[in-house]
This record gives sequence, structure tokens and C-alpha cells, in this order.
Amino acid sequence: MQQSIYDNVTNRIIEELERGAAPWIKPWNAGASEDQNIISKQPYQGINRLILGMSGYTAPLWQQLGANVKEGEKGTQIVFYSPIVKESINPDTGSAEKSAYHCLKTYYVFNAAQVEGIEFEAPKPTIENFNPVPALEDRILKTGANIKHGDSRAYYSPASDFIGMPDKNTFKSESDYYATVLHELTHWSGAKHRLDRTKGARFADAAYAFEELVAEMGAAFLCQDYKIEGDLRHADYIGSWLKCLRADNKAIFNAAALAQKAANYINELDALAIQQAA
Repeated sequence: MQQSIYDNVTNRIIEELERGAAPWIKPWNAGASEDQNIISKQPYQGINRLILGMSGYTAPLWQQLGANVKEGEKGTQIVFYSPIVKESINPDTGSAEKSAYHCLKTYYVFNAAQVEGIEFEAPKPTIENFNPVPALEDRILKTGANIKHGDSRAYYSPASDFIGMPDKNTFKSESDYYATVLHELTHWSGAKHRLDRTKGARFADAAYAFEELVAEMGAAFLCQDYKIEGDLRHADYIGSWLKCLRADNKAIFNAAALAQKAANYINELDALAIQQAA
């Protein structure tokens, strides 16, 4: 059991890092406070902080299995060290001796968003009054992209063709929001029925890293177009990008060309006009 949970947690963290996602570093506010137990109000410590940080939930409260867990919800496995005291007889002295050690055990917890009948404090907005950039808001609207706010992470879903985004006021700044949504829009532009860019299926493969480079550069170009100071979102990809560039001295030229093509596509698209004409 111990080896299994060690493997599970280690492999999960490796997977996150390989795809450039450091779950404890985000351009938006992940929650109102650190993750803690609903009943005891005690914060989780050590490796459990990383495990819960990778869960994708924004509510900072968790509970063990109970009758109010919503149907179909799956728990998040965390760990604790249980003290074990063992008594034995010393063969030399014949006296009883005690030895103590800790045994790693696991159990499942459920986020407050997975249960019913429990009220919790919602995360406080990072931006009290979000100041939109009208020209950029209009451009995003004209793409016709299906953008769903209220998620705990930012991503593009190729299977369902939509962009998931945290709420605008949970970002640390307006520029962080726009840089993030433009990054995902660049991914969105690469769908087969749009610009048809190939994206790696595996998190660690070269094609995936190359697509992330295209998306990062596409977002940077668009931020420049609309005078947004967008910072690099995926600094953890730098290692993969360097490997890609060292292996192919034309990679950066190809990535820049595809990024510009994506930026042009997004800037020139007017899905609303197309719909009205139809």
C-alpha cells in the first residue's frame, strides 16, 4: 500500500510538471484560504497540500465520506501517518520493550463543492472592480468562442470545443486574465475545423510542448496588439521548449509563423457577422 500511494502521488506530480502546470502557482486566486478540514478547521499539511492543490477545486474546505456527498462524486485520496507502538521481549534481558514507528495510511476527502447542505465562505475577489478593455472584449466576443467562466482552471477542451476559465475577478490583475484567455484562444484556433494544428496527445511529448510554445507566442502577439502587459504563463515549459529548439533550429521560426497565423485568425474573425448574414 505504501509503495502504491507513493507511486500515485509522485507520478501525478511528475505528470503535472511535465505538462508545465505548477498547481500552486496561478495567475488567479485559487481560494479564500488554505485547504482545511470542515469539522476541525485544521489546515492540511505537507504532501496533502500539494495533493489538494492539484484537485482543481477552489473551495478550501474538505470533509471525509458522509451522507451528504453528492451522487457520483469521487473523493480525493490523501495520506496520514498513524503511530504504531510494538511490544517485544528482549532476548538478552528477557524484559519487555516498546518500539514506535509511523505507518502511512490513506483515506478519501470530498471538497465542499462535492457535498450538499454545507455552507462555506466563497473566495474573496482578487479584483474588486474588473476594468475591461472594450476593444479586446469585443474581439473575444467576435471570435464566437464558447467561453465558460467559473471554472477552477484555464483550459481548452478539444472534445467539447469550449474554453474553461476562472471568473474574471479571481485573477490577480486584468492583464493576467486577458493573457490567459488569449493563450486558450490560441489553442482554440488550432482546432481541426479552424487552423488544424496538431497537438500532442501525451503531456510530455514534443508536439504538446510545441503547441504550448505556439499558444504562448500567440497570446504574446495578441497582448502586444491590444497593449496588454501579459506575463509568461507557462514558465515551467521553458525546459521543454529549450529541448525542442535545440533539436530543431527551425522550430522557433515555425512556432512564430503559426502563432502569427493564429493571432491574425483571431483578429480577423467576426463570427457574429457571419451568423447575422446567415
